[in-house]
Amino acid sequence: MPRAKAGKITHQRHKKVLALTKGHRGSRHSLYRQAHESMLHALDYAYCHRRERKSDFRKLWIARINAAARTQGLSYSQFLASLRKANVEINRKMLADMAIKDPEGFARLLASVSSRDTNAKAA
Repeated sequence: MPRAKAGKITHQRHKKVLALTKGHRGSRHSLYRQAHESMLHALDYAYCHRRERKSDFRKLWIARINAAARTQGLSYSQFLASLRKANVEINRKMLADMAIKDPEGFARLLASVSSRDTNAKAA
């Protein structure tokens, strides 16, 4: 019986792995065994970091909203509490975008919410 060589399929699989590891350092992009291990780690990190990115953006939005609110004399927590009391439902992404691109609009929103809050306290 003739010997079965690892031919076309194995070659295709190796090429696929080496293509995925293009740009990795050292022999991790050129030698199959190191490349395969590097690829597995990279794919694992990519999976985890897709989830981490969501919390990273939330932290960024909170920092931007806090900075914009503090210029108007309120802390982040006070600002969000007054938004909740006024039944204003704007997500953090939109608030942060507004704070960066439309500071006047953000200041108007903050003023209207804080004026409602002071009216509620007075009553």
